[in-house]
Amino acid sequence: MSTDAIYLDYAATAPLEPRVIARMAEVLELGLGNSSSTHASGRAARTLIDTARVQVAGLLGAEPQDLLFTSGATESNNLAITGTARAALARGGRPHVVTLATEHKSVLEPVRALAAQGVAVTILKPDGEGVLQPEVLAAALRPETCLVSLLHVNNETGVAQDLAGLAAVCAARAVPLHVDAAQSAGKLPLDTAGLALVSLTAHKLGGPQGIGALWVAPAHRGRLLPQQLGGGHERGMRAGTLPTHQIVGFGLAADIAVERRAAEATRLTALRERLWAGLADLPGVRRNGRPGAPHILNVSFTGVEGESLFTSLPTLVLSTGSACNSQSGEPSYVLRALGRDSEQAQSSLRVSLGAGTTEGNIDSAIAAVRAAHTALWSASPSRPVATGQGERWLGEAGAERLGTWIRVCLWAEGGTVRTARFQVYGCPHTAAVCRLLEHRLPGRPVTALAAGTPEEWRTTVGAAVEKLGRFLIIEDALAALAAAP
Repeated sequence: MSTDAIYLDYAATAPLEPRVIARMAEVLELGLGNSSSTHASGRAARTLIDTARVQVAGLLGAEPQDLLFTSGATESNNLAITGTARAALARGGRPHVVTLATEHKSVLEPVRALAAQGVAVTILKPDGEGVLQPEVLAAALRPETCLVSLLHVNNETGVAQDLAGLAAVCAARAVPLHVDAAQSAGKLPLDTAGLALVSLTAHKLGGPQGIGALWVAPAHRGRLLPQQLGGGHERGMRAGTLPTHQIVGFGLAADIAVERRAAEATRLTALRERLWAGLADLPGVRRNGRPGAPHILNVSFTGVEGESLFTSLPTLVLSTGSACNSQSGEPSYVLRALGRDSEQAQSSLRVSLGAGTTEGNIDSAIAAVRAAHTALWSASPSRPVATGQGERWLGEAGAERLGTWIRVCLWAEGGTVRTARFQVYGCPHTAAVCRLLEHRLPGRPVTALAAGTPEEWRTTVGAAVEKLGRFLIIEDALAALAAAP
């Protein structure tokens, strides 16, 4: 990554606030004891933690004694969901949990694990804008429903759910509602009215990674079983020595976020819309999800392969829905749940903004994306076949839905290639081979093209051996060449 790259991945993690870094360093230098100890050094640590607990509770307007510190929103979600469901199982019967198909994996995976343990599970689909309608939730509730678990703001699309409306549905049926507020706390107004559990994390706010919290309504505490056992920390709900410096950093980051919230929401919304306005006229572009959180914009670029677009933006630090660039090797399940096909999901970019984002950053990002898109769109399968002079030959292989599609267009005179043009939907290495062949093929006989082999191409463009299968599609397109009518 370039040293002057523009950071646009705040939804993944926000850079540490300078004041938070300084305060955490001060606390580390104090050499405090274990906050569970009764000696002076332990009591000093406990005092700092108590102060931070008040600060973090301020994100929700909640009482600090109802807040449990965890290692982050993932642990908070696991404790909320698994702890509630197992408590319900212990009471007998077959409890029921409801969630949404676009939830974070730290919600979906615990829910799926519970299904194997005898818990009934319903995973609802949102509408095309990513919104869960209250009537859809109401229809899914049962007498045995022990928990509904929902994101307030989706981490990929920024869609914000109507918590008040959904909480009212749950309250009418006396069903506890758990909310993952990792992306909304400190960015949108949020309180605990009608909620049973709320998950928080520090690193989305400019605090340290590795520290989070779970707010538990007093009425729900008896319905929650601890999942991490040991020394009885955090009122017996989450064992483990508390990391004082991280908690202090979380507290200060929460204070800063609350102080800035209103002004930042206005500023970031304006920047988000400035970015969208700069991209909206590109061919094949589509905004994903109803606008919600001020800091997230997700856009699909139909007809442009995601990995190629992503790697064409080295000056931007952002996230992509490209299957080639994901560890799972699958397109975004969130975008698929919104009705996007695999190609649209793979060609998506998530841009997320924060305290350090400026208008200049946004304008630079617009220019970079437009330039990259223009270059890729010129070879896109969504474009018409190029024109040229002489006898025309065409060959095609692959499919967009498989991640690689190639069309080769040759113009020949006297049986000899004069001009070669490729249209390509594929990874950067595949595109590089196609550009290479545009220079190699002219001057060769159409019926005896010595274009090289996939292994030679792989070596020439410096691709990993895993790319060899994609290069075979280029070979298939060349083998399919036939004179065009």
